Amino acid sequence: MTATVATELSADPAALFEMYRRMRLIRQFEDRASRLYRTNEIPGFLHLSIGQEASAVGACWPLDDRDVVTSTHRGHGHCIAKGLDVTGMFAELMGRRTGTCQGRGGSMHIADPRKGIFGANGIVAAGLPIATGAATAAQLRGDGGVVLAFFGDGAVAQGMFHEAVNLAAVWQLPVIFCCENNHYAEFSAAADQHRATLADRARGYGIDYAHVDGNDVVAVADTVTTLVAKLRAGAGPVLLEAETYRWHGHYEGDPERYREPEELASWKERDPLPRLASRLDPGRIAEIDLEIDVLIEKAVAEAKAAEEPAPETLHHYVGVPREPVAEPPEPTGEIFRTMDAVHDALDYELGSDKGVFVAGIDVGAGGNVFGLTRGLAEKYPGRVRDTPISESAVVGVGVGAAMAGMRPVVELMYLDFIGVCLDQLMNQAAKLRFMTGGAVTLPLVVRTQFGAGKSSGSQHSQSLEALLAHIPGLTVVMPSTPSDTYGLLRAAIRDPNPVVFIENRLLYGRKGPRPEPGHLIPLGKAAIRREGTDVTLVSYSKLVHDCVAVAEQLAGEGISVEVIDLRTIAPLDTETVLRSLAKTGRLVVAHQAVEQFGVGAELAALAAEEGFWTLDAPVIRVGAAATPAPYAPSLEREWLPSPDRIAAAVRRSAAA
Repeated sequence: MTATVATELSADPAALFEMYRRMRLIRQFEDRASRLYRTNEIPGFLHLSIGQEASAVGACWPLDDRDVVTSTHRGHGHCIAKGLDVTGMFAELMGRRTGTCQGRGGSMHIADPRKGIFGANGIVAAGLPIATGAATAAQLRGDGGVVLAFFGDGAVAQGMFHEAVNLAAVWQLPVIFCCENNHYAEFSAAADQHRATLADRARGYGIDYAHVDGNDVVAVADTVTTLVAKLRAGAGPVLLEAETYRWHGHYEGDPERYREPEELASWKERDPLPRLASRLDPGRIAEIDLEIDVLIEKAVAEAKAAEEPAPETLHHYVGVPREPVAEPPEPTGEIFRTMDAVHDALDYELGSDKGVFVAGIDVGAGGNVFGLTRGLAEKYPGRVRDTPISESAVVGVGVGAAMAGMRPVVELMYLDFIGVCLDQLMNQAAKLRFMTGGAVTLPLVVRTQFGAGKSSGSQHSQSLEALLAHIPGLTVVMPSTPSDTYGLLRAAIRDPNPVVFIENRLLYGRKGPRPEPGHLIPLGKAAIRREGTDVTLVSYSKLVHDCVAVAEQLAGEGISVEVIDLRTIAPLDTETVLRSLAKTGRLVVAHQAVEQFGVGAELAALAAEEGFWTLDAPVIRVGAAATPAPYAPSLEREWLPSPDRIAAAVRRSAAA
């Protein structure tokens, strides 16, 4: 949507009529959606913002095509105010193929990133970290773009609110955090949810605060126009509070026992539509009302007539198909370490693509806790960024920046910390392409590391790849050699899909030949580390080296072991595993993760389902014991899969 300059708005009849038209369009859209829901023509949840039209229209008034909005589960008004077509929106709510998101998002996830509408969100406050990512992209591009992040008063209680606002303050990002304070967080009055005001919170974050009557569209537009101008000129984030009120319940069907009818009636007297209409020509207002009514009827009719998505398209948009990459020759260069491979891959991609940036805790001035990024912050000013200790904000920055067309590489210091920010991976990064019907790609890399064996304890040792591999839309990579680390990390950064890149810290000092600078390893392709004919032994990451050593040992006992290094956990290279199984008839899987419900279980299921007629023995899994990672070395040794346990499993398979 092209911005309308809001100079002396009160004296500009054309602007005022247009504001009224947009508010009327939102009101009629939502009124009709409410009726469609009651007749079961909208199948899913529906959260309406009737009564809040002025805050949406006024806040979006000065925005243009450079700018981004993030929204809430009550986001129809924001989408319409930013220019989304209501015909597609009705079709989306009805689950039709012609919907804005091809029927894959619905009301709570409606979005069109191509228009700068990064989406409604079913997770309270989840759009705020994404907004910081979009604002980071705007800041790095230097094109004057700003981000408007809508949230409700209930979101203030979420950690993601704190993390996003704090990070935006630290980085001085061009973002307006716009609280539509409708005085209720779901069923609870705001007074029962918070003790500090937003003004106090803004002072605590060291950012500006503004307050506006959210039912006065002109006041909102004037306020936001001033704020946007400051942000385009280089100002930092601001917290804007627009006081308003929702007429309907938290959701359609809400019995609304938590508020009195008199309260609603008093707010209806401040209805933003007649409040503006009273200042304008009644004849023209009547024309606009009729125009909107006709538009809504036509949109509903077209949406109803549209087809549902075909069942055979179910798997569309889960990810972007990958361009094939040939397996490169074995490297023959000078010896280097895995830690050098990480550094060099990041250096290569930062130097090759200005859309690449790196962010994480102590990755800049500190050079990473393991020294992997030393020197990169100085070499690429502004593009290797230290963050607060805020994992949700870190990953959210990656999600938002990727949606905005950048190629972020964000770091989580330890894989164990994935639980702190799982929403941004599981509900945002992994699903946004699907939920937008393919309207967005997310070329995001989340780098992290793990590694048991050095008494790091239960919260710094876990191998959690199976948890991540269970989430459709995520690619999970776990390299074992220095050259593969280099080639896979570069491939991950260039990939259009979100990739979790998991390194084993006990491999950082491992040495191997350096590949050529252009070295790339195909994602989703396993490597055969040692050929054999009797037993297939599958592993990945550090344990691959134990498996190769076991294979060499067992060769002396007359057992020929083929060792497969998966390299990519999701998607699994099932073809390589099944081809090897067809040759050997036996399968053993070894991994550092807890044995139950892990990658070994998935491969056992694969063997039973697709390789059953080639199996000559039961599949055997070797993994960590079903306890948290222990601290004492004696217990940790017992907990981890050892070479002796792997060798015993292979012998048992060969003898079966």
